[in-house]
Amino acid sequence: MRLWTTGTFRLLQRPTPRCYSTGAEISEEDLSKAREWYRTFSQDPAAVTDSLGELTYSRSSGPGGQNVNKVNSKAQLRVPVGQLLSRLPTALHASIRTGRYYAQKSDSLLIQSDESRKQSENKQNCFRRLSELIDDEFKKIVPAETSKSQAVKVKKLQRSENEARLRMKKLQSSKKAARSKSFD
Repeated sequence: MRLWTTGTFRLLQRPTPRCYSTGAEISEEDLSKAREWYRTFSQDPAAVTDSLGELTYSRSSGPGGQNVNKVNSKAQLRVPVGQLLSRLPTALHASIRTGRYYAQKSDSLLIQSDESRKQSENKQNCFRRLSELIDDEFKKIVPAETSKSQAVKVKKLQRSENEARLRMKKLQSSKKAARSKSFD
């Protein structure tokens, strides 16, 4: 499909499939293991995330007066990537190091929260962000399972697209054949 814009042609490209976003092809076996792992993770994310990493507290910044100046309410969670990857399916390994919380120098995820005045709420925010990161990466990398009806529909569309392509090819061929001179 072409789009006309101010004297130039630009090609509109289809987006690449989600499962190829890591740059390496993920096997169907790895995808099925990842889906199975995600079923247990989605029921209880705390089982995977709560015992990970090292949690430290420090003084928060910004306005807040005496509470900010004297109370260590800011929570900072540092999770070594090696420790996290041992609990994740292999399909997610490559994408964890490209996330926004990744600190390359220490090869760990660094998540902090100072949204609340309470230390316990900031701690929960850190672990919630970690589980959201894992959840988002899973949804970005691992495509949902294809139903049988969807697979049949796709095969039918592929077949009809191929037939249309062949018809156009024959049409172009006949045009070129009609233009050429016959030397009988």
